[in-house]
Amino acid sequence: MRTVAAMLLLLLIGLQYQSWFGDSGHFKAAALKAQLEAEERRAELQKQRNRLLRGEVMALTESDAAVEARARADLGMIKEGEVFYIVTDGPR
Repeated sequence: MRTVAAMLLLLLIGLQYQSWFGDSGHFKAAALKAQLEAEERRAELQKQRNRLLRGEVMALTESDAAVEARARADLGMIKEGEVFYIVTDGPR
């Protein structure tokens, strides 16, 4: 009877080990859940960035003023007849 009890105990320990530490165990599932949450946050940030870019593309395709503003801000372009000034903080 003791042998059967010992074998059943060993079997129970083996099954519990697989349940907690195996490839589909508790700790692996928790790690995968954390990884999934991180990927979902990353995907949401990408969706927000894509919405902003889509809006910018729409503005650039629909309006010449948006193209002009972008050229002025990013490329430092000026219109013909305008004077370009650089203001500094002072002598260094």
